[in-house]
Amino acid sequence: MALASRLLHTRWFVRAPIVLFRAGLGFLTGGRLLLLEHRGRTTGEARYVVLEVADRPAPRTWVVVAGLGPRSQWYRNVVADPRALVWVGARRHVRSTARTLPPDDGARLLREYAARYARGWAVLEPVLREWAEPLATEQGEADWRRVVPVVELTAVGS
Repeated sequence: MALASRLLHTRWFVRAPIVLFRAGLGFLTGGRLLLLEHRGRTTGEARYVVLEVADRPAPRTWVVVAGLGPRSQWYRNVVADPRALVWVGARRHVRSTARTLPPDDGARLLREYAARYARGWAVLEPVLREWAEPLATEQGEADWRRVVPVVELTAVGS
């Protein structure tokens, strides 16, 4: 398991940025990260995850990737209940709706991300491939990027 993958599976490491956002310091991330507040699909309780913004197709729209696959708890929660709150930059509690992009759109977005952020992609690609390639092979997919869940968050009322 690569170092990046181990870190992304380390609870304290991935939860640490939540404190930053809750303290009102989300602007320090320069809009590259967002805090997603969503509801647990069984408990209904508020849950939080910090995600990298992979794309901004419109002013009040953010695209994020479920880098650890369709079993990611946050992804399963927003599929069950697409209502969410987004904290990004200095903005907090932006009511939003989550929508999973079609596989072709998700794969295209990942290719564009790789071209735009080559250094970051070099670290992230092995993590994505680690779980995606076996799933793609199982499903008979030629392109492993098609099985990576990509979610578009759109502010309500925009």
